[in-house]
Amino acid sequence: MNLSKLTPAEGSVKNAKKRLGRGQGSGKGGTSTKGHKGAQSRSGYSSKRGFEGGQMPLQRRVPKFGFKNINRVEYRGINLDVIQSLVDDNKVSTIDLEFLISKGLAHKNDKVKVLGRGELKSKVEIKVHAFSATAKTAIESNGGTALSVEKA
Repeated sequence: MNLSKLTPAEGSVKNAKKRLGRGQGSGKGGTSTKGHKGAQSRSGYSSKRGFEGGQMPLQRRVPKFGFKNINRVEYRGINLDVIQSLVDDNKVSTIDLEFLISKGLAHKNDKVKVLGRGELKSKVEIKVHAFSATAKTAIESNGGTALSVEKA
């Protein structure tokens, strides 16, 4: 006989919900485990979200911080190594917004910026919204052109 394997007899244990407030004889009558008086003993009580019993709530204890610049322009960055692989795979000499959208590298409402990671070996004409300084020099050092287009 192993004490760790003892279990109650089948059907002897019920998982029924406690019936509160059904008279003093039940042992759960009177205040029905809600204590005396106060909001939590009343019917229809529900606390506000974040209410901590009168203590200063967490969202008011922690200071506000940060700033969201509404004038910030978000660009979809595309690096030179990605452009080089596009040139190698597709044998193109001109890369513009429509080409990048067709390849899934940008969405139609994105502003695109070419960034300088990687190496560009091909002469290529690129027409996008913006260029980083290193990307522009890398493109022009290979004899290519970097044209900025303005989104209409």
